Amino acid sequence: MDPVTRVATPIGQRALIITTLAVPLTGWTIHALTLHRRLAAERRDPLTGAQRRAAFERRAQRLLARHQQDSLVCLIDLDNFKGLNDTHGHAAGDVALAATGERLARWAGPQGVVGRLGGDEFAVATRVSTQAGADTQAGMEQRLTELMGALHEPVPTEAGPLAVAASVGTAVPDYLGIHALPALLRGADVSMYRTKHSGQYGWAEIEDLQAPTVNGRRAGRPGTALLERAA
Repeated sequence: MDPVTRVATPIGQRALIITTLAVPLTGWTIHALTLHRRLAAERRDPLTGAQRRAAFERRAQRLLARHQQDSLVCLIDLDNFKGLNDTHGHAAGDVALAATGERLARWAGPQGVVGRLGGDEFAVATRVSTQAGADTQAGMEQRLTELMGALHEPVPTEAGPLAVAASVGTAVPDYLGIHALPALLRGADVSMYRTKHSGQYGWAEIEDLQAPTVNGRRAGRPGTALLERAA
């Protein structure tokens, strides 16, 4: 047998074996990537890019546990969103929601997390970094003023700028002495409705954390009576 043939045959066999093994491995890799993308899509709201409620709650609670002294939780609700849909159509409403999600993500930054809790309601958990020796509350006030400005910017549409507004309630874990996300969201919700349509953000107080709920919805909030009858 030719020496070249003796050498080439094992090499060819090894190449065939490697190729044969690579095919299923490649298939599994593609499958894993597809599964990862699908799971990521299920965690995110496709319209706004915000995390869905369950994913938001997991990430927000981890953030609050790690950064107890400089974190905050905000609840955001678009003002008169039903009227916007009725007047300009649902396509315009979707544009407003998408713009809100993008603005919240930009404001929260890479160290924050944005969630869409349902409809036109969003939540944010993030950190407010301040320079050493700086007043943390003043830093938070400045950041919240920036947030209100961003949320009230007209939204560009094909038909022209669309006026939007939002109400914001804020709960500061370090001030309230609690880092459990459900209670903080409840406090932020109370403070948001206290300042609804005012153009100002609200601060949750300790007594706001004790607001009763009906089927997971804060008692006294619009629509709670309907849920209570259905319970």
